[in-house]
Amino acid sequence: MGNEATCTAHFGKKKMIGTALLETAELLFRPADGSPRLKIPFSAINSAKAVDGGLHLQTADGPAIFELGATADKWCHKILHPKTRAEKLGLKPGVNVSLLGSFDQEFLKELRDTKASLQKGKINAGSDLVFLSTHSTKNLTSAVSKTAKSIKGATALWIVYPKGKKEITENDVLSAGRKAGLKDVKVVGFSATHTALKFVVPISRR
Repeated sequence: MGNEATCTAHFGKKKMIGTALLETAELLFRPADGSPRLKIPFSAINSAKAVDGGLHLQTADGPAIFELGATADKWCHKILHPKTRAEKLGLKPGVNVSLLGSFDQEFLKELRDTKASLQKGKINAGSDLVFLSTHSTKNLTSAVSKTAKSIKGATALWIVYPKGKKEITENDVLSAGRKAGLKDVKVVGFSATHTALKFVVPISRR
């Protein structure tokens, strides 16, 4: 769900072929030989530049180069100028937002700052974005199914859930969304502790 490219990567003197994936806050590399994937958070990148089709990164663990060709400039720009959370989530003045579940005060302030029209506890019929907060698989499928029946057209459902918890995983959330007839289209690092997965009604059913 991010930007993906098959390329050759150099980590110091080590050279590897694999798949690079640029996410919203990190760069992942999956070696073709089955070695463990490598993750470079943007926060660990001290410098980034594109040179002759190569993305050159200086990280906390040393230098890394990804041979991306014409894509190198684009990826470099995204690393140096990452979008804000509001931009990633599609928040902007005038957008209609419905909140289901509990959310931290920082996110609520962000919603107020973007001057979004806000509805808490139920889905506004004119909602552009619906945020559903969940903390475990308990009642997850039924909650997502009920929410899916209430959204229409291009309305997006963001399911927000904790990172790295056995009580709920990305696969659990993906499964619940798909069982409800929705299509997963994007993943965003919602906070240091939570992830958000975006679902929409398939175009064929709008």
